[in-house]
Amino acid sequence: MTGHRQVRFGLAIPPTGINRWSWRHTDGPPDASVNLAFFREIALRAEAAKIDFLFVADGLIVSRRSPPHFLNRFEPLTILSSLAAITQRIGVVGTVTTSFADPFTVARQFASLDALSGGRAGWNLVTGDVADAAENFTDARYPPHDERYAIADEHLDVVQGLWDSWEDDAFVYDRERHVFADTSKLHTLDHRGLHFRVKGPLALQRSPQGQPVIFQAGASDVGRAFAARRADAIFSVSPDIGAAKAYYADIHRLAVAAGRAPEHAPLIFPAMGAIVGGSIEEAERKYRDLLAQPTVAEAVAQLGWAFSNHDFSQYDPDAPFPDLGDVGHDAARSTSDLIKRTAREEGLTLAQTAMRFSSPQQRFVGAPETIADTIQQWVDERASDGFMLAFTSREEVADFLEQVIPVLVARGVFRANYEQDTLRGHLGRAVPINRHGD
Repeated sequence: MTGHRQVRFGLAIPPTGINRWSWRHTDGPPDASVNLAFFREIALRAEAAKIDFLFVADGLIVSRRSPPHFLNRFEPLTILSSLAAITQRIGVVGTVTTSFADPFTVARQFASLDALSGGRAGWNLVTGDVADAAENFTDARYPPHDERYAIADEHLDVVQGLWDSWEDDAFVYDRERHVFADTSKLHTLDHRGLHFRVKGPLALQRSPQGQPVIFQAGASDVGRAFAARRADAIFSVSPDIGAAKAYYADIHRLAVAAGRAPEHAPLIFPAMGAIVGGSIEEAERKYRDLLAQPTVAEAVAQLGWAFSNHDFSQYDPDAPFPDLGDVGHDAARSTSDLIKRTAREEGLTLAQTAMRFSSPQQRFVGAPETIADTIQQWVDERASDGFMLAFTSREEVADFLEQVIPVLVARGVFRANYEQDTLRGHLGRAVPINRHGD
């Protein structure tokens, strides 16, 4: 034992990078977002490095102002099913919103992904962040922020109830007695709630990990309380280690207040990128090159995604950041609030704000050993349990997996080989007890 806490990693597959200009990087194919070979390459590289899970994000609306990685891309569960078929141990996590997706369909889809992957599936449960998405669903409306979480709470109740439709030993496959399954161990949900009416049951057995792992990204007060109470793991965004430690402590406080044992509180995965160089000087040069990629107009255009695709081109980029009032309040509230607060406290112009937020807010820059030191500091000081890796190019992925991961393995804080077969096993999360079991 090293005396240090073990580190965990998820990897967001970067089909065209994580901003609207990274597709221009010559390192990868320009059509990477719909290039199956590219997805498979990244998945196999990540599994070879023993990363905990792959992650595919999603969005339900596209417009002429959308960044390239929104304009042309796969639906998450479809591509994750393909990746699950060519991998053996790495987890597969995808985003689905509870505001527009039917819980019975969600339960079937994730149960199927969990079964075909042998217990490696995870659901990034989101409530939606763009009001216009409702226009893509017949008779749908976009509920206010707090109501979306109430809907999500009941939605998750239904989905997890359906995942327990069958008791664990129901399928006996007894040919001699002509018994395929003990149907006395099939349970109808018959849910009748405020938002959903779902009878069930689900026509699929539980997977080796019992149920898919639940990820969430709650950052508002309501979102934090929901994530602390219901999630197995949380994706977060923190500008520095101090903010990350405060968020970590608050989630644990809320989890305990909700009746969870401290050791069962959600795992925290802040988003991070890494610029790796043979020296700090080389890494800093790479980072400066990355920051120089966007024009001011491009950075301003990208800023709109956190404000329900608000059009910032109507403002003078050299004037102080505009007073937006409640714009963004019902979208990605935590991110939009952070942008507003930073611009106000630092007296930034619109252009300066856009450039500040044009790249991931938490980047570790330096030699492999330096980055490993920082990762260990965050985990040891309980600012995180691991990290959600987000890169702009194939080169960044390779640099991290091939240079930083071996340092962490040599220090004994990251696995040299997978020890478990399921995503819950990788994350140290217990298999949920079947509510209909003994």
